[in-house]
Amino acid sequence: MKATADNRFAPFFCAGAILLSADGAVGLLTVVIKQPLPLSLCSPALVADSAVGRKNWSSDHRICCHSALLVVLQVLYLTVVIRRFCCNSALLLSCRCHTMTSMEPTQIVNACVDVILSGVRLLQALGLDPGDGKDHAVLNSRKDLKEAFIHFMQKGAAAERFFSDAETFNHIARAASEYPGAQLYVGGNAALIGQKLATNPDLKILLCGPVGPKLHELLDDNVIVPPESMQETDEFHLILEYQAGEEWGQLRAPNANRFIFSHDLSNGAMNMLEVFVSSLDEFKPDLVVLSGLHMMEGQSREVREKRLLEAVTSISDIPTDIPIHLELASMTDQDLMSKIMHQVFPLVNSVGLNEQELLFLTQSASGPHASLASWNGVPDVGIVSDILFWILKKHGRTMDKASDLTRIHFHTLAYHVLATVDGYWGNQIAAVAAGARVAGTQACATETIDTDRVFLKAPLEFVTSHTEAPSKISLNPGDPVAQWHREGISFHFTPVLVCKDPIRTVGLGDAISAEGLLYSELYPQ
Repeated sequence: MKATADNRFAPFFCAGAILLSADGAVGLLTVVIKQPLPLSLCSPALVADSAVGRKNWSSDHRICCHSALLVVLQVLYLTVVIRRFCCNSALLLSCRCHTMTSMEPTQIVNACVDVILSGVRLLQALGLDPGDGKDHAVLNSRKDLKEAFIHFMQKGAAAERFFSDAETFNHIARAASEYPGAQLYVGGNAALIGQKLATNPDLKILLCGPVGPKLHELLDDNVIVPPESMQETDEFHLILEYQAGEEWGQLRAPNANRFIFSHDLSNGAMNMLEVFVSSLDEFKPDLVVLSGLHMMEGQSREVREKRLLEAVTSISDIPTDIPIHLELASMTDQDLMSKIMHQVFPLVNSVGLNEQELLFLTQSASGPHASLASWNGVPDVGIVSDILFWILKKHGRTMDKASDLTRIHFHTLAYHVLATVDGYWGNQIAAVAAGARVAGTQACATETIDTDRVFLKAPLEFVTSHTEAPSKISLNPGDPVAQWHREGISFHFTPVLVCKDPIRTVGLGDAISAEGLLYSELYPQ
């Protein structure tokens, strides 16, 4: 293999093996499913009794759910075969095998059908001409749609917006679904994460929400949908994709990405959440993934605040021995983002987000680098590191805070960073590398990394901070996961082998987070 910037990192991500770190050893991990072992999966970071902490669970405790709970995994057993791996008390989340037990019907938000097509061609089919870009928090017309699409396409940035006018949206949706080459896929963060996890035949996923006939048809057989979650019609989200270098008038996209919009009232109002937490006692999950809180932006402020408070109450009642991961998505309302950060973050163990969500988060709470209006090209690693550090110090688990948050998985096109509070998570090298690998394979629709179809976009040198005395790191192709530490927080950085001509851009963040979770260790506390 030629030692070029395009492919010299490729061996690390190829061929069904992945680097693993445990007790200082580095080797190759192979997962083998064997017979059940009488072992619990793990225990999340337990917190002291607190008004804001999650409550202990009693056998007769039942609570109506108002949270955006999205994916539940029922875990039974694991074994692993590892070379050069000294096992410790932490159990590998990636090596658990899951099956379903009998359960009460549950209903979960944020499931839909994605209609994926060329954004430029759809706008042309709608009779719209290129022009100036402008961001809109809510789309009220075709003109707003065009301006918002141009605004983000010229940045090469992902975004998602609510379309307020039902009649206009339905007309656009019909035109999109009838456009030659338009494709229908599973959509919604919950369903996408569940669909990715379900590619492992030994996993069974419980997914609930507004599931119409088309979405039900598209779901993997390992994704279980209770009958009570079925509805007569599907919720459609329109995914307007563009390729790197694609032009429209004077506009040229710096890289491939997508713009999402919908008139999704079921997910936005979280209408199907009321029985989810009440099912946990019987279902006994070992992992809960939350998402869909961003969909509330389409609701009035009063409804939004009421539903968020109900969500917080329900999340608080999830048993403390069940790890919780929260996946963020594109938002425009700083007040809602700030409330999620202050009210929801302390109740979850892990958060996944991209560069747009990270910057919006710090802007919403006047955090570090909040004056930065937008990213200029590849996000600066030092700035990203500063914001991740601030989140975990301000809203994460510390000696002074009864918070469960101990892990953040940041993903952008060029690289990923996994930040964890020391003492709670292990196997970070494997987890961050697994996420980077799936980003390259899923975008190119290949089973393994094809070195002819990927390139390296990550910086080969960077500083780790802009707010304290930084370290300067140079990447080593033979060991490309860079590590640094800062006041009890560990950072693991890896470049991504970016697909040159991606087949599909939507859902990459969800796949990255799902894969990273599967390769993560959560130490018993």
